Formats: sequence, structure tokens, C-alpha cells
Amino acid sequence: MDLTGLFAQVLNGLQYGLLLFLISSGLTLVFGVMGVINLAHGSLFMVGAYAAWAIARQTGALWLALPAAVLGGLLIGALLERGLFRRFYQRDHLDQVLLTFALILLFEEARSFLAGNDFHSVPVPAVLDFSVPVAGDFSYSAYRLAVLALCVAVAALMFLGIERTRIGSAVRAAAEKPEMVDLLGLDARRIHTLVFAVGTALAMLAGALAAPLHSVYPNMGDGFLIVSFVVVVVGGVGSIAGAFWGALLIGLVDTLGKAYAPAVAGLAVYVLMAAVLLVRPHGLFARRT
Repeated sequence: MDLTGLFAQVLNGLQYGLLLFLISSGLTLVFGVMGVINLAHGSLFMVGAYAAWAIARQTGALWLALPAAVLGGLLIGALLERGLFRRFYQRDHLDQVLLTFALILLFEEARSFLAGNDFHSVPVPAVLDFSVPVAGDFSYSAYRLAVLALCVAVAALMFLGIERTRIGSAVRAAAEKPEMVDLLGLDARRIHTLVFAVGTALAMLAGALAAPLHSVYPNMGDGFLIVSFVVVVVGGVGSIAGAFWGALLIGLVDTLGKAYAPAVAGLAVYVLMAAVLLVRPHGLFARRT
């Protein structure tokens, strides 16, 4: 086995896994805190990618898309939670699924009207359009390394926010023991709005970062959404640590499988999910109930 090639695939798997973490962390918090199955989460990832394409085309500066994706995600998430999802918390999961499926259709129609149905490429920023020597003759894309580092920084900020702040304590309480929110006198509505807004911002940020790596095209969020659900199942619903380690595991399994066992690569992550469900039905990092 070529060790240089293996090292490159491991780095690709880590970078892919960290992008999955940005998507799945919001997905697992929304479901863990509010009990909402948000199938439109992948469409929000797509919105972030298209926003990056539009901003890069107009300004030539992809990095302007990152704060735009975060701020736009916070705004869109807050509006969706207050205007739509708040009315569905006590409804059946089927109603929630139908709501989010309708949102997928609306996002796709808006995307088709505004940007068309063509595939679009997003150039890597010129300042990062080179390779970094890593070991010996092996070099790796500077942009991929920057994405990896930025995702690690966002993950660290999330862990600090969840574990070391009062707001994070409230979110953990809402995710692990929802009845504690009322007993502590906290405003559950504000917590729901915050969680949904942050989850949307993370999905759109992931889309903006992924645009130069995967291009921008219709329905691009669907595949990421399915794999993100696998991450949530493997890591455990409501667990940020579970989303992090589950995303890295899935990213490595998927990337190495496609590189070294393409015939079964499509099944690998689902076989892993089935194995985890047999051993830990609530996920690897969820508390036993």
C-alpha cells in the first residue's frame, strides 16, 4: 500500500468528516432540543454553497461568503423557527416531515429561479491556491488544510460554548432533560430560536466552505443530509461530542472505502451504522436510557 496515498486519503477523510460535523451538529441539536426532524437541513447547506458562488462571482473574494453565510444563516434560522417550526413542536413527526419536505421544494424552486439548473464551479481563493509540503515529496492543498483548520476552530468554539457558558448549559439541559428548562425558569422559546439559528448558520457555513471542493449544483444537499443523519445515529442524538467523533469516523470510512474498496464503498457507512445500532442503540456517545 502506498503510504503517501494513504496519508492523503486520511487527510481527505478528516476534512470531509469535519464538514459533516458542521452539518450534523446543527441537525442533532435541533432534533435533540426540539424533537424536530428537519429534512430541509440539506437545502440550507445548498443555500450556503450557492451564496458562496454568487458572492465569489460578484466580488472575486470567496472569504466574504463565510461571514455572509453565518449571518444569513442566523437570520434565516431565526425566521424559520419563529415563523414555522414553533407551530409544529407539539405535532406528530409526520407533520414535521411534511413541513420540511415542503421547504425543500420551496428552496429548490427559488434556487432554480434565481440561479438556474446548471452546475457552477467556485474557484479556490488565489491566496490559498497552492500546495503545502507535508512530508517528503507529499504536498497537500492549502485550501483543504485551511478548511480543516477552520472546522476544528469552529468545533472548539462550539465545545467551549456548550460546556463553559450558561447558554450552553441551558442548551444541554434542553437536549438531555427538556423538563429541566421549565424547572430552571428558562425561556424555552429563546433557546429553540438560538439552537435553530445556530444550526442553520453551521449548515450554510459548511456549504460555503464546500463550494470550491464539490462545485455547486441542484439538490447538492441531499447526499450530505443522508450521511449527516448517519452521523447523528452513530454519534447519538443531541450529543455534540457524538456528532464530532461520529463525523470523523464516517468521513474516514467513506473516503478510505471509495479509495481502496470502491465496490463496497457505498455500503460501508450504512453497515457501520447498523453495527452501532446493534451494540449501542442510542449511539456511541449518547447516555444510556
